[in-house]
Amino acid sequence: MNYNKAEFTAAYGTFSQLPPCSRMEIAFAGRSNVGKSTLINKIFNRKNLARVSSVPGKTATINFYGLENVYFVDLPGYGYAKIAKSEKRRWSELIEGYLNSDRDIRLVFLLIDMRHAPSADDIQMINYLIETQLPFVIILTKADKLKKTARMERMEGFREEIPYFDDIHIIPFSSQTFEGVEQVREIIEDLAAEDEEDI
Repeated sequence: MNYNKAEFTAAYGTFSQLPPCSRMEIAFAGRSNVGKSTLINKIFNRKNLARVSSVPGKTATINFYGLENVYFVDLPGYGYAKIAKSEKRRWSELIEGYLNSDRDIRLVFLLIDMRHAPSADDIQMINYLIETQLPFVIILTKADKLKKTARMERMEGFREEIPYFDDIHIIPFSSQTFEGVEQVREIIEDLAAEDEEDI
C-alpha cells in the first residue's frame, strides 16, 4: 500500500449522515487526547492528514480517510468530562451507532495511554468489543514517555487491569521513535490483501 496516497474523505457529525458502506473499514477508538490523530498521521507518514490538537475532545465527528480498498475511520474520543451533556450524548450515539451498525468493520484499533491504568470507559469499550465479537487490537500510546522500569511495571499492571489481556494483540506505540508503526501497517496490509483475495 502506498500510504502517502491516503486522503481525507469526509466528516460526519451524526450517525444518520453516514453514507452506505462501500468498502472495508478499520476504525480507531479511544479516549479524548489519547493520540488517535497522531497515530493516523504516523501510519500514513503525513504531518497533518488528521488534525492533531492539544485540546481534548477536538474530534467531534467521525472522520473518514480513504486508501485503495480501505476506509480508515477516526471515531470521536470518549470520556472527556468538560463538554455539555447533550454533546456527550451525541458523541456516544455516534460511536455506538457506528460500532453497532452492519458496516464492514474489519478491525478496531483501540488506543490506551500506556502511562496510566485503563479508564472505566476503556474497560467498558474492551468489554463491548469482546461481547460484540468485533476484532480489535490495543495500541498503547506514548510508549516513549516511560523509562524501561516504569514501562515494565505498566505492562504488568495492564495484565491485571485489562480483561483477557493474554488473548489480545497489544502493540506499544510511540510517535517519537515510530515504535509500533510497522506492526500496525502489517495488520492493515494483511486485512487489505485478504479483501483483495475475496473479490
